[in-house]
Amino acid sequence: MSEPVPLIDQFQRRISYLRLSVTDRCDLRCGYCMPERQEFLPRKDVLSLEELHRLALGFIARGVTKLRLTGGEPLVRRDMIELVQALGRKLGDGLEELTLTTNGTRLAEFADSIAAAGVKRINVSLDTLDRAGFARLARRDSLPQVLEGIAAARAAGLRVKLNTVALKGINEAELPELIAWAHGQGMDLTLIEVMPLGEVEADRFDHYLPLTAVRAALEARFTLADSPHRTGGPARYVEVAETGGRLGFITPLTNNFCDGCNRVRVTATGQLFACLGGTEQVDLRAALRSDDPDAALSAALDTAMRIKPLRHAFAIDRPGAAPALARHMSMTGG
Repeated sequence: MSEPVPLIDQFQRRISYLRLSVTDRCDLRCGYCMPERQEFLPRKDVLSLEELHRLALGFIARGVTKLRLTGGEPLVRRDMIELVQALGRKLGDGLEELTLTTNGTRLAEFADSIAAAGVKRINVSLDTLDRAGFARLARRDSLPQVLEGIAAARAAGLRVKLNTVALKGINEAELPELIAWAHGQGMDLTLIEVMPLGEVEADRFDHYLPLTAVRAALEARFTLADSPHRTGGPARYVEVAETGGRLGFITPLTNNFCDGCNRVRVTATGQLFACLGGTEQVDLRAALRSDDPDAALSAALDTAMRIKPLRHAFAIDRPGAAPALARHMSMTGG
């Protein structure tokens, strides 16, 4: 069998990581992510289970070794576990890691099935441990279900990493306690700067919290030592001496990390975005529905490598600024 032709972009970065969205729908309405009355895609526009599977296999055939399933909230899709099971069968056969990002609201129901399919670790989005604060931020009183889901995931043997968006004046004061709690539970936590994607009701400038400032504040309380640990994504990690845990920082605004980018994102409609912060895209759905899907998909991936930009140009530098891109994070895939 011939070796796969790797996906290498025009800047000689090897693309080995696919973030595949299975739905743009979500059962929360976090204020920094989407408006309360978000309009979701008609289901007919979303790739079928078979198309998602075939698309993923096409990427694996071209050397992608890490696959993360995203949304929206992936676990609101009814056939999601069937896809996880099907892709799990590729582990050790081209695929090195299969994982997913979830808000945790439905984890209690699906954790055992996810683990049984071969998933070893997952990311759970959690911005606060305060129930009233969670309800204000997510516009849903779902913190108990999220905490139950996290406990179920850990009981199923899944390693859980928490993702926390740092928000000025919202969860800023709570971050040290949230970090200490996560580490006390044996979970890593990664802080993320809010990203200027899609129109929302609030002005993101009001809540943008540079992680340079967060790290400086944390260093007044904790001893932080840079860590060589990497998970294949953009996070850079430190070890926290007082908690014995690991803390990540994802800094798309204050410390651009694009030079080492190894990933692309595909939406639930099959649109490949070569960069989260760019408009460059390739229609993989059209390729999948062509007369020769395998050849058309491979050709589309070649096109994506030619158009992938060097870096994004995110900025939140003044009040009232329009988002960098009109599409919401839930559309692109978290």
